[in-house]
Amino acid sequence: MGKKRVIAKTEEVELKKRELKVGPQKMVADASHPPTEGRVYIFSSYNNTIITLTDVQGNVLTWVSSGSIGFKGTKKATPFAASKAAEAISDLCRKLGVEKIQVMVKGVGSGRESAVRSLAARGLDIVSIKDITPVPHNGCRPPKARRV
Repeated sequence: MGKKRVIAKTEEVELKKRELKVGPQKMVADASHPPTEGRVYIFSSYNNTIITLTDVQGNVLTWVSSGSIGFKGTKKATPFAASKAAEAISDLCRKLGVEKIQVMVKGVGSGRESAVRSLAARGLDIVSIKDITPVPHNGCRPPKARRV
């Protein structure tokens, strides 16, 4: 088919790629007056733990998950992975200037409590902890009775 040509990349292009490749922790803080209060949403499922930092209005500032840190497969759902994600989000809180947080916990996974403990151990001032796991009121309709 012919030879493939490889175009040499200049250093400027490489530097721009590195700047763009910040990862999932995109910080969208307003530089004029950084928030000192925020909310941390912990969503823990059977497969992963996702921790989101928002301001008081609910605008997402940054997020971290067990998978984005580097855990793969069933290791993402472990309490250890959730605590590592919480440590990463607490470091991002410090960078953004968030000191007081309200914690909202959602889901049934094993990383719920360890993530909250890790946030408290890292020195963040936790104002409140709230469980916002959705609970079905009456559930879905049961299947029809089987006729034999």
